[in-house]
Amino acid sequence: MKDNIVSIKDISKSFPGILANNKVTFDIKNNTVHALLGENGAGKSTLVKILYGILEYDYGKIIFDGEKFSPKSPSMARKLGIGMVFQHFSLFDSLTVGENLILGLDEKISFNKLKNKVEELSSKYELPIDLEAPITNLSAGEKQRVEIIRILLQDPKLLIMDEPTSVLTPQEVEKLFITLNKLINEGRTILYITHKLEEVIKICNEVTIMRNGKVVETCNAKDESEKTLATKMLGKKLPEIQKSNFSEFNETTSFRVINLVKKYNDPFLVDLDHISLEVKEGEIFGIAGVAGNGQSELMSFLTGEDVIKNSSHIEYFGKNISNLGPKDRRNLSIAFVPEDRLGHSAIPQLSLLDNVLLSQYAGNNYSKWGIINKSQIAKKTNDIIKNFNVMTPSSENYAGSLSGGNLQKFVIGREILTNPKILIISHPTWGIDAGAELAIRQSLINLSKKGTSIIVISQDIEELLEISNRIAVIYKGKLSDPMHINNISIEKLGLLMGGKFD
Repeated sequence: MKDNIVSIKDISKSFPGILANNKVTFDIKNNTVHALLGENGAGKSTLVKILYGILEYDYGKIIFDGEKFSPKSPSMARKLGIGMVFQHFSLFDSLTVGENLILGLDEKISFNKLKNKVEELSSKYELPIDLEAPITNLSAGEKQRVEIIRILLQDPKLLIMDEPTSVLTPQEVEKLFITLNKLINEGRTILYITHKLEEVIKICNEVTIMRNGKVVETCNAKDESEKTLATKMLGKKLPEIQKSNFSEFNETTSFRVINLVKKYNDPFLVDLDHISLEVKEGEIFGIAGVAGNGQSELMSFLTGEDVIKNSSHIEYFGKNISNLGPKDRRNLSIAFVPEDRLGHSAIPQLSLLDNVLLSQYAGNNYSKWGIINKSQIAKKTNDIIKNFNVMTPSSENYAGSLSGGNLQKFVIGREILTNPKILIISHPTWGIDAGAELAIRQSLINLSKKGTSIIVISQDIEELLEISNRIAVIYKGKLSDPMHINNISIEKLGLLMGGKFD
């Protein structure tokens, strides 16, 4: 058996104005879990897209399983032995599990043959799935099982896994790790992309670290700590986060949701079941939950994109704002960052300057007597880029040209620098690197110290434990009682996220 399943030599790939991969060189050993780390914009996504046949490299050489490797499409990469589980599930909610599996195969197959193969894989890797179940009825963990089974049906030699635990409960993460160990013991290899450094140390053998399109180092994961990995990724030591005083914040209630009920009668939406919460001035209120449990539906009401038309209502410093839309709420100094940055928080075809202008609110200096103040907008945009380390050649670049993590930093920075009285933010650090993650969390804490009330909706339990004063859990549209940060554990939160409210 060859020592290396993949050998990457001097791979370079450029885009207009950007050298995304600059002579990238490293090996992935057979039967190992190999981590790929780096800041947002470090070149990881470009390299993975090359391996999976989405992009073609400009220069260099790749050897896969002893042969020169240059796939022209994902289907070609799959035929050669590479499978990929994406961070965002690529499943059709309106179809069943079985229908999704058939659509994901490059070969024609009968349903009975598919059923037999799935039963064999499910038993072998402890990945139970129901072929008749509609995807829309599945939890995030169950959807991930479907994705993994779909890849295993193609019998890959190398599995690329992109942020595989980002939407899982702690209990589901442990089950995933058991599955990964079985895959390795069977002779497969895994390229593991994550921003969770503790996972790298726990399950990976080797780590390749990228920075600014180049490989900084490939090292043994067991010889590293979270701090040393973060330092190598960023090129500098991470500061310790300065937490707020969790026992002291203003007793004035700034934001209150009272008995929010919404019946959608739609299989693709989650009904909201008598949700009530209140947030104090200067408090960070965390809402935990696995994706698809009503977070998006709740966010729509909190931001005013969906208005209340029943006895439920939302109060802002005692004033009923249930019927106010997003613009009117912004004018009250309520800022928000939805989960979908591209298209929801920012328009990809417009420049960063224009995207700042779009989020204007009453009392800013962006326009006067109907005339746009371009210099003021440029100053604000450059402040965001500088303070939140947004990697972009210019403030005039299109929002769609930024990597996902850099766009996320830009959108969050844009809202934080307005110094709002209320900030409602969904998944603030999902998919971003350790340095940006720490900076954003610290910015939220600093903002709360100024008196801003913050509601954070997140699937990252450790994030909520680090920054929140109190945490509630949403499950199937129902919100648990809030718990003070001193009275809760990761295990307890994980059980609540799985529906164990009693």
